[in-house]
Amino acid sequence: MAARSLMFQGTGSDVGKSLVVAALARAFTLRGLKVLPFKPQNMSNNAAVTADGGEIGRAQALQARAAGAPLSVHMNPVLLKPQSEVGAQVVVQGRVFGNARAAEYQGLKPRLMPRVLESFRLLQAQADLVLVEGAGSASEINLRQNDIANMGFARAADVPVVLIGDIDRGGVIASLAGTKLVLDPEDAAMIRGFIVNRFRGDPSLFDDGMRAIASLTGWQAIGLLPFFREAVRLPAEDALGLSDKIERKAGARLRIAVPVLPHISNFDDLDPLAAEPDVDLIRVRPGEVIPGDCDLVLLVGSKATISDLQVLKESGLDVDIAAHVRRGGRVLGLCGGYQMLGRTLADPEGLEGQPGSFAGLGLLEVDTVLSGDKRLEAVSGESFDGEPFSGYEMHIGRTSGADCSRPFATVSGAAEGAISASGQVVGTYLHGLFGNDRQRGAWLQRLGGALSDLNYEADVDAVLDRLAAHVERHLDLDGLLTLAR
Repeated sequence: MAARSLMFQGTGSDVGKSLVVAALARAFTLRGLKVLPFKPQNMSNNAAVTADGGEIGRAQALQARAAGAPLSVHMNPVLLKPQSEVGAQVVVQGRVFGNARAAEYQGLKPRLMPRVLESFRLLQAQADLVLVEGAGSASEINLRQNDIANMGFARAADVPVVLIGDIDRGGVIASLAGTKLVLDPEDAAMIRGFIVNRFRGDPSLFDDGMRAIASLTGWQAIGLLPFFREAVRLPAEDALGLSDKIERKAGARLRIAVPVLPHISNFDDLDPLAAEPDVDLIRVRPGEVIPGDCDLVLLVGSKATISDLQVLKESGLDVDIAAHVRRGGRVLGLCGGYQMLGRTLADPEGLEGQPGSFAGLGLLEVDTVLSGDKRLEAVSGESFDGEPFSGYEMHIGRTSGADCSRPFATVSGAAEGAISASGQVVGTYLHGLFGNDRQRGAWLQRLGGALSDLNYEADVDAVLDRLAAHVERHLDLDGLLTLAR
């Protein structure tokens, strides 16, 4: 028997759809249901490796974790990963399908809908409840033709919809009621309820607002959801969150500077460091300056490594990094950041744009060639100092050179990564290192910091439990189950 299903769409991007689905996944799982998350189409450079050997958006990985389910490519059958000159990389059921610019992708979508529906039906056969997340805004009627992400999917799969509005942005009554106004009547008929998210203050002050929305739309009020402050401690879906201003940590012993480049990816590698009480994680944007007193410069992943390398140079951040090394500072490059640290970065097949070879930062005696199949694999091993880790690799390209004779880690008996002769500069393709408490602790001690009692993975699960309790208090979960079919 197929599972019941319910879809959560939004009045806009970043209204909290991903977090609401994660919260409900944990809450309904705690009620004893087998829950699986699903998002037909996602656009994000923050991805996770699945148990079945593919990749999905990081938000669906968090939702699956909330549900206690292993990651599957079918949870996010279409993943768009923006690149520079070539548009977006299109990943279908976990594997690279090709590249497409925005206009080209619109024509591609009818070919993708059968794959989306196939994945959805496979999940339905394995669960009691499938929670579906839409993408962007439900009211983007200019993109309605051939839509696979919102109402196009809801209609094709016959899944009822709950619409989420964000009161923190202002105008939530108009945005919810206006969505019904602009939608085709048959699309609007798919929406059965609404949630007002991120409320601050006395909820009784919005009682009339909830009644007004229900009267204007005819939809069931599922609840007014107060702002959940601990959301910042959960992995973010996309780079929008990186634009938020973060206060410096007064009294923190360690300062880690992270250049935030246009195509930054897999930036959830930063989350465990940000959670450390003694680490001041400083986001540095092009046009800003890397602080002279930082202990580590951390270059994370990129979906367009060559383009981001050029931005790094044009903005002068490369000069700051070189000065940091001359002062005796340390640099760590993860994945794309590792590739940037070498002497050259070659793209003979034009995977990221025009074919060619480009000068790297020259801080590691290695060279990288972007070619071959994409490596997607969960890995474990130990770093050069004997500390264990588990993580994953997600990259195209092969790196070799003299500094690889001083590998950062051993993975399945093979050397991985590179360390400069001075020991100051390290490069590795391994993601997820800092989620390992012992591995993160080794880095903190290496930089002159102290071990903390942070158990990062347990902390994420504890936040998910509190998030589930939050929606149990403020949303009508029984009403949601009644709406699901």
